[in-house]
Amino acid sequence: QVQLVESGGGLVQAGGSLRLSCAASGRTFSTYAMGWFRQAPGKEREFVAAISRSGGNTGYADSVKGRFTISRDNAKNTVYLQMNSLKPEDTAVYYCAAALLALRSSWSAAPNEYNYWGQGTQVTVSS
Repeated sequence: QVQLVESGGGLVQAGGSLRLSCAASGRTFSTYAMGWFRQAPGKEREFVAAISRSGGNTGYADSVKGRFTISRDNAKNTVYLQMNSLKPEDTAVYYCAAALLALRSSWSAAPNEYNYWGQGTQVTVSS
């Protein structure tokens, strides 16, 4: 069982930056690939970024590529999402999730491959 708690959301002006954190409970954090997803009002949950359990491989949605950076610190059981050059369309509830994947180098953009989810943190970008 893994419990995930996101933090770092808030209100920011367009062009600004935020850093989201997701703290995981338990001693098995390094065995999970981690992902960030978001859901805006009236829209489906969408993939944002993911990182392999080793941290060596990452993937991003086209909409955030070049602006967002995912990273992890396995010693601190934490995954981060650095968000720069924020746009109003980035407004959403952001969720972190943990996935047990077969390969150490793997990450996934598919929500149904994730086993555990956090409660979400609101990010609001004003124009």
